[in-house]
Amino acid sequence: MAASDEAGVIERIGFRMSEAVERWMPSPFVFAILLTYIVYVAGLIATDSGPVELLEFWYGGFWAFLGFSMQMVLILMTGFVIAYHPRVNAVLQRLAEIPNSGAQAAAFVGFISMSLAWVHWGFSLIMGAIFAREMGKVAHRKDINVHYPLLAVAGYMGLGLTWHWGISGSAPLQLTDANNIGEGTGFDFLTSTVPAAETIFHPYALTLTALSIVFASVVLYVLAPSGGRAKGITEYVDEADLFDSAADGGTDAADAADPVDEPPADVDDVPAERLNNSRIIGGLVALSGVAIVALQFTGQGLNAFTLNAVNFSFLFAGLLIYQRPAYYRDRFNDAAGAAAGIVLLFPFFAGIQGIMASSGLALLLAEGLLEVSTAATYPVVAWVVGSVANLFVPSGGGEWLVVGPSVLQAAQELGVPYGQATIAYAVGDAHTNLLNPFWALPLLAITNVKAREMFGYAIAMLIALIPFLAIALYAVPY
Repeated sequence: MAASDEAGVIERIGFRMSEAVERWMPSPFVFAILLTYIVYVAGLIATDSGPVELLEFWYGGFWAFLGFSMQMVLILMTGFVIAYHPRVNAVLQRLAEIPNSGAQAAAFVGFISMSLAWVHWGFSLIMGAIFAREMGKVAHRKDINVHYPLLAVAGYMGLGLTWHWGISGSAPLQLTDANNIGEGTGFDFLTSTVPAAETIFHPYALTLTALSIVFASVVLYVLAPSGGRAKGITEYVDEADLFDSAADGGTDAADAADPVDEPPADVDDVPAERLNNSRIIGGLVALSGVAIVALQFTGQGLNAFTLNAVNFSFLFAGLLIYQRPAYYRDRFNDAAGAAAGIVLLFPFFAGIQGIMASSGLALLLAEGLLEVSTAATYPVVAWVVGSVANLFVPSGGGEWLVVGPSVLQAAQELGVPYGQATIAYAVGDAHTNLLNPFWALPLLAITNVKAREMFGYAIAMLIALIPFLAIALYAVPY
């Protein structure tokens, strides 16, 4: 019997789901357009808003979160720049040598991606994509049967599970900022901020994170196709390009001189260029930024964790490891391409959010689900609210602005801690990223895999996680 015929039930189900999604799933841009019409029709049916009024809501929301969009772009780009540092990439290449089978490779990439996402979702998204590509290259060289689209899913698992519970999570960080609560905001019923110690760093969130990483890694291992079902990296990337450092975005750092340590070959020996590439200037600015971050956290502790603080920290951490200002700027130029999908699609999803918020559709959705909850089942219901909301508006922070007040008001009435409610909601928001290709755009560009080629396995992961997350959210004490 061929190896492909000996596959387990879970592996076969995952493979068939992948085939179905590959046949029917549109591009992320078309997905956003179709979702806009779905929400528009839902607004007509479920609310009192008229067709022209809903169009006005859509237009009004289209540019509502430009500031937040820039924060998200910075999170992605700072993570991208650090992930593409030659020394960081060399570490990934060494790690890729560890697995000895396709199943081990998928589980290992997922474990790294989910662990990194707790630190920084943008860093995880780019590092996960690069690691998936490097793992595919090593598997090709070592003649290991590995399914490259599943490696891409594994690299995406940080965004699909753990990012919103970590130190770059939008909802927990928004509650740490006094500007986001009180009079004039949707959270006007809150009398004080909710510190990160009650959300991100609470044992409840840390326990959920650890358990979820282990469980999801096991599922990736079981899902991995074997034999003829496994399609390696050469099915998706030209073999001639695999080990070409220029075509590979400069990621084969082990085979070339480290550009961080070598002086730029094309720099004119003039004062302006010496200043542009001065390690002294870059180092001083970087150390100044690091000092400011240290002062903030020394004075405020975990309360210093805000979205701007996270961006500031990674911006100056990147400058510290690159040192030369001109080289750091060039790496940001490279990162701009990865952010293009966010720049294009985010306004469309903001428009969807405008319809959801202004028509009352978001509140109807949240309140309808929250009405069926009790104090004991509330975390599970909040998870469902986050999951459903994320299908319509795949922006963790944007969704929280719309649905978060209802979630926390219900928690207040039921006597559920704000921190527990926020984390439970965040679990749902992250979980259904496995169904929405919006945040996978940079990963798709790096791995050269199409959304429809990987999201069958992403959906299989989403389904496999449902019973686990429901039990964990219900059973883990706060």
